[in-house]
Amino acid sequence: MAKTTPLTDTQIKKAKPQEKEYHLYDGNGLALRVKPTGSKLWLFNYYRPISRKRSNLSLGKYPDLSLAKARAKTVAARELLADGIDPKEHRDGGLKAKQAILKHSFEMVANDWLKLKASEVKEGTYKTISNTLINHIFPAIGKQPITAITAPQVITALRPIEAKGNLEVIARVCQYLNQIMRYAVNHGIIHSNSLAGIKEVFMANKATNNPHIKPEQLPELLNAITTANIKKVTRWLILWQMHTMTRPAETALAQWSEIDLDNNLWTIRAERMKTGVEHKIPLTEQTLAILDAIKPLSGNSPYIFPADRDPNSHANKASANMALKRLGYQGKQTAHGLRGLARTMLSDQGFSYEASEACLSHKVGNSVSQSYNHSTYLNQRIKIMQWWSTHIEEATYGRFNMTNTKILKVV
Repeated sequence: MAKTTPLTDTQIKKAKPQEKEYHLYDGNGLALRVKPTGSKLWLFNYYRPISRKRSNLSLGKYPDLSLAKARAKTVAARELLADGIDPKEHRDGGLKAKQAILKHSFEMVANDWLKLKASEVKEGTYKTISNTLINHIFPAIGKQPITAITAPQVITALRPIEAKGNLEVIARVCQYLNQIMRYAVNHGIIHSNSLAGIKEVFMANKATNNPHIKPEQLPELLNAITTANIKKVTRWLILWQMHTMTRPAETALAQWSEIDLDNNLWTIRAERMKTGVEHKIPLTEQTLAILDAIKPLSGNSPYIFPADRDPNSHANKASANMALKRLGYQGKQTAHGLRGLARTMLSDQGFSYEASEACLSHKVGNSVSQSYNHSTYLNQRIKIMQWWSTHIEEATYGRFNMTNTKILKVV
């Protein structure tokens, strides 16, 4: 068999197209296919390891792939064959791996994780997580392969948020990022979580525990709430939340159908509660008076505190917080902090710890004892809630006596 003479660059450049395609051979299985159109393609011809059938492996077009590079690729292919590896399958496997990497962009993996979270958290929490990702994460790294995400890259993207002082957002974002990366690890998409320690490089978010005023400052707060130029529905909403010791969302979404006037109870369904446990709240003389006062403003709305522009919708969950800020209580008293204020004062009065926690719908013990506590302490809670409402009323120095209908109508 005649020895193949290696090709030269000059020979390749001068190769002209013919009526039919033809090949120029360089040796070791490397050939240049010249097509009638004039295009030139490098091929590696070899026997497939298992089938022993001849096959061509496309290496690339000339002149994009030079003679020297084509020879280098041929050497690499022959080394694979020496190890029993089919170079075409090796190449195709690499392409599939790259396609898989591109398919698993951070945004795609995050959305898969979000679908899982949707079944685990409440709708409001889900929206918070989704909006956080959309606003702060996806613009920076959403389209990138999750395998290529690095800690320095993410840290750089989050620095502007830190500079604005939004440390709570930083903490939340770091939490979500780590959950997404762990999800990717567990599904075999990545080998390890490259973002595990990113929270450590940011300033710590000092917990405010929803700040609240000191007990002796309650009269001043009530004076501000009852005399300020704020919407009536908002005023009643704040007072209702204060009297009932509920969370802002629980108050904002309160419905008339939840009120049992025969037994003087407000029952919040389990799906509306942060704890996932139904919560019964004894109604006091003062909270019953609030219901009488708000009814004309509520009209036919299913909600006790309807939205301004849509009576079929509820008040904004942030209404109380925004009003307190306008009253000058930013950083001093939040809507959620009203619960902390109540808890402090119940403790000062020496009320039972378990009964006080039940008033706040806090979890104490396991699920069985929680259910037991909420029912067993109901009688104690009736007394506690009435004491708290009376204390609030007395703290107004008679300025806003909710059981006095004449004053009630004036306000």
